[in-house]
Amino acid sequence: MNYTYSYWELQTWFSKVDYTVVGSGITGLNCALNLRKRFPSAKIIVLERGSLPSGASTKNAGFACFGSLSEVLNDLKKHSEEEVLDIIKMRYDGLNLLRKTLGDKAIDYKHWGGYELFFDKNKELYESCLEQRERVNKLLSPIFNQNSFKIAENKFEFKNIKPNLIFSNTEGQINTGSMMRALLKLANEKNILILNNQTVESFEDLKGSVDVSTKDISFKTNKLFIATNGFSEKLGLPEIEPARSQVLVTKPIEGLKIKGTFHLDEGYLYFRNIDGRILLGGGRNIDQKTEQTDIFETTSKIQSYLDDLLKNTILPNQDFEIDHRWSGIMGVGHKKKPIIKAVSENVFCGIRLSGIGVAIGSLVGKELAELYYTN
Repeated sequence: MNYTYSYWELQTWFSKVDYTVVGSGITGLNCALNLRKRFPSAKIIVLERGSLPSGASTKNAGFACFGSLSEVLNDLKKHSEEEVLDIIKMRYDGLNLLRKTLGDKAIDYKHWGGYELFFDKNKELYESCLEQRERVNKLLSPIFNQNSFKIAENKFEFKNIKPNLIFSNTEGQINTGSMMRALLKLANEKNILILNNQTVESFEDLKGSVDVSTKDISFKTNKLFIATNGFSEKLGLPEIEPARSQVLVTKPIEGLKIKGTFHLDEGYLYFRNIDGRILLGGGRNIDQKTEQTDIFETTSKIQSYLDDLLKNTILPNQDFEIDHRWSGIMGVGHKKKPIIKAVSENVFCGIRLSGIGVAIGSLVGKELAELYYTN
């Protein structure tokens, strides 16, 4: 039986709605905040399918990064140099916007740099990165005003990898939970109504307004902004597909010396230190078809792979225990650049963050809002 709303609930939350944002992640909340800045007295609501922001915003690894060297080189095979520069500049500007919006203390930002490791078996990739490092440094110099990638020693005692690492001083890390709590707090302070457990099932642009339907209610809004990323296909946006990323975190490890963000296997694997623990995630490339899903699950195949990586490469000389495992849902496609466009006259979307939402989510949200009020 469907839930029946009272008169008070209908009047307070679902009547005379100016702007509705679907998704309370980084993109959705930044969209709502920018709408509020432009329209101080408007009624703005945010609909969220979960009890907490669902998708990737509260489930990611908290990397404040722009792409490892091997990732950049792989992107250059599929995009022009100009496109790659645009994508990385967007990540750079987006992260700066996030830090400006919330402050480094609120998101627990640490500028400890990032490293890329190469498996012994990936000799060709390793040598290609070393050979093309200067080319990429030159390409990215207009953005960072420094050499982005430098050669570093393996001071962390990682095993079964090539002797040199690639170090990037441009990377940092954040506390994802602290970031989202700060964003939600700011949205509440700005009188933005956030409604959880509200899955949007369909919408219809009626030209004068948009009819929005959830499981329990249908209501009208003047404008609709979709920021559902990996779940956008369910709303009829076919240019994006879901991609699950599985994660684990260890219990605290005494004397842990690993500090920074770390990339492996062209970005498909990533790990970092957090609260004296190691957080490790990724590996979807070893079971790509299964991980092309929006179902929140962990699988024995991926988790065993991550366990082995911890034991044989990252922490080969240390005892550790796994404390927790989870998964998040990203939105990806054949291109890395986000999709920010008008779906119809009164419906707009900002999706396909390609697993780099911490860096670009704030900017995508801002541009999503501006897509409406600057045109």
